[in-house]
Amino acid sequence: MKKLYLSTTDKKIFGVCGGIAETYDIDPTIVRLVFVFLTLVTFVVPLIVTYIVAGIIMPRK
Repeated sequence: MKKLYLSTTDKKIFGVCGGIAETYDIDPTIVRLVFVFLTLVTFVVPLIVTYIVAGIIMPRK
């Protein structure tokens, strides 16, 4: 089972999207675009709160 970590090399704010991309071998830009799209669809607040919480609780590599 793969462990999810914050990215230390590919981060813009906390490194959550970069960490997801590294874990699943996906381009980080695609993960960020999906995140932005989902943030706009869910009216911003729920995913931004989720992102901040993930940035706090996810361990660094």
